[in-house]
Amino acid sequence: MYDVAIIGAGPAGGSAALFTAKAGKKTVILDSDQGITKRAMLYNHYGVKEITGPELVKTGIEQAKHYGAELIEAKVTNISKTENGFKLQYENGEVEAKHVILATGVLTDLAESIGLKTKPGTEPRIKTVFDVDADGRTNVEGIWAAGTCAGVSVHTIITAGDGAKVAINVLSELNGERYVDHDVLK
Repeated sequence: MYDVAIIGAGPAGGSAALFTAKAGKKTVILDSDQGITKRAMLYNHYGVKEITGPELVKTGIEQAKHYGAELIEAKVTNISKTENGFKLQYENGEVEAKHVILATGVLTDLAESIGLKTKPGTEPRIKTVFDVDADGRTNVEGIWAAGTCAGVSVHTIITAGDGAKVAINVLSELNGERYVDHDVLK
């Protein structure tokens, strides 16, 4: 069983996976390769003069994998509650995890089918988002949402930051105390 399953490998999901894997939590990312960042050219991502969306996503996933995150390239078709967490089914298999972070960008249809509350989106062309609290919790205990699907701006710097924020909140809950990750120069 994984500690955390993240659906979506864009900036929000990749950032969340980086934090959870670096913290030593068994992390899996499930991605269907439908993210809008893969069509982007970025000139406004802090700390980077310019980068293509595909390069940004690839680098983020490589960072998360470096710390032990696993990537499954598949579309999640169902999420169901289990005694110890959740079962996520995809085309050719299934995984179980204690917590789920939805980082599905503009796609909300799967999670709506399992009873997550939604609300209208405020970004242009974003019709529906998950109704989350300030920490990223949905109305289903153990399911969190980050990034555009959680109602934050579609800009990659913002969705990446939201993914990190939600991951820190999940880690804090898993650890039973506030999680902080600070590396220092040596």
